[in-house]
Amino acid sequence: MPTIARHRLRLPAAAAAIALAGAALAGCSSSSSPSTTASASTSASAQALSGTITVFGAASLDEVFPALAKIFEKDHPGTNVKFSFAGSDTLAAQITQGAPADVFASASQSTMETVVKAGDTVGTPTLFAKNTLEIAVKPGNPKDIKTLADLTKPGLKVAECAATVPCGDAAVTALAAAKVKLTPVTYEADVAGALNLVELGEVDAALVYHSSIVGADGKVQGVVFSTASSAVNSYPIGVIKGSSNASLAQAFVSFILSSSAEQYLLSQGFQAP
Repeated sequence: MPTIARHRLRLPAAAAAIALAGAALAGCSSSSSPSTTASASTSASAQALSGTITVFGAASLDEVFPALAKIFEKDHPGTNVKFSFAGSDTLAAQITQGAPADVFASASQSTMETVVKAGDTVGTPTLFAKNTLEIAVKPGNPKDIKTLADLTKPGLKVAECAATVPCGDAAVTALAAAKVKLTPVTYEADVAGALNLVELGEVDAALVYHSSIVGADGKVQGVVFSTASSAVNSYPIGVIKGSSNASLAQAFVSFILSSSAEQYLLSQGFQAP
């Protein structure tokens, strides 16, 4: 099985880590952007970068990555980071079929391994975050959903991600661990689609990522369930072979792996890798 490196927070002392985490959590709400101090902080000494890259990112990154990209672009004037967000399986298939991506950030190691096995990555992808599932419900939890078993109540409409995407695969694992057989009314192509159905009131609940609930700005409420820990997804990132701007692609990956970017991701509901 291809190896995926594990990134860890690198700060000189525990006190510094606590201070930085406090600043990030206090200053970054789910609707905020990282502060200008939460940046790569290397622009003065870094090699001059310019041009554009396209980042293929898991749908659950569709709010946090653009916010981080704004800081990266400010640190490196003349650069532009574009995005294509979708289910990780869809993005992996597109990359292996020759889609012009420069960076791939997946919501699971298995979808990244598809790209690695195809020989489409440069070096070894690195883990930069983790994510866990929660049950998304309308604010106030009007259906009084407390467990996965509650999702099987008669008449309850539930959305789930398709099993081929990371959030769906995690849901299958968590449901099996809880010995719950769920029949959702819809299988969505990515986590954003499942969450949106709850926000619109078209379903009563959905199995989505904790970060997605944080990013919903109060439009949904999260319900923690006991077997979520059995289905935690890890997020790897790597440069795609044949990138039209490999130096810029690598610089962006390095920024995502930085302590400041990690602290922002933590404030938005992700976990450390």
